[in-house]
Amino acid sequence: MIDTHAHIYASEFDQDRDEVVERALAQGINQILLPNIDLDSIVPMLATEARYPDVCRSMMGLHPCYVDGDVEQTLATVKVWFDKHPFIAVGEIGIDLYWDKTYRQEQEWAFTTQLNWAKALNLPVVIHTRDSIEETLTLLEQEQDGQLRGVFHCFGGSVDEAKAINELGFHLGLGGVSTFKNGGMDKVIPHLDLSKVILETDCPYLAPVPHRGKRNEPAYTQLVAQRVADLREMSIEEVDVLTTDNARKLFKL
Repeated sequence: MIDTHAHIYASEFDQDRDEVVERALAQGINQILLPNIDLDSIVPMLATEARYPDVCRSMMGLHPCYVDGDVEQTLATVKVWFDKHPFIAVGEIGIDLYWDKTYRQEQEWAFTTQLNWAKALNLPVVIHTRDSIEETLTLLEQEQDGQLRGVFHCFGGSVDEAKAINELGFHLGLGGVSTFKNGGMDKVIPHLDLSKVILETDCPYLAPVPHRGKRNEPAYTQLVAQRVADLREMSIEEVDVLTTDNARKLFKL
């Protein structure tokens, strides 16, 4: 099984990172993919990848919540890293209109700029959307020339939104929200195209039930898989095989 979105380089794991990785491996999660968020996260992310080279793989990108008035300079620094190190994706990128709309235009510019990097580098993109699926889809439709591929991570939208995302050639990342009783995903997951689904945690955030409200970790990917299996009336082994194959193909693992 693959946790396709985990921030185990974050300070929340500084005291027990080895144990966190060991618990993941014990649960059958044998790969953990690390999305970058800003300039400060690059060094700890790469150090984590270097410490667990058989388990962790890094991405490179600028998260929309870290876009500000200096975005051009920040992106110039981020872009240099693609010449220094092999990354599996451009991410985590996107649009977030939940916290603050001050830099909305800068977010959109950063998003389309990084989409174009992905085309040039032939890499998938890992997309963060919060209160912005419609805006994100509009920009993707403009940029999609058949070369773009990737995933809407932490998907918690409707069946119609899922179809629109799939029609643009993108996968859906299912995580802890899928297990929330009030999340509404019990009505959505039964109708998803499972050939376009991958699993994730987004740890340390959004821990699945029964750990909701606590620190999330990659071992809990299994809880997400079990939830998908229950809602689809499949075995967890079938979900594991399918989603792992999807992730391997998408990220060329």
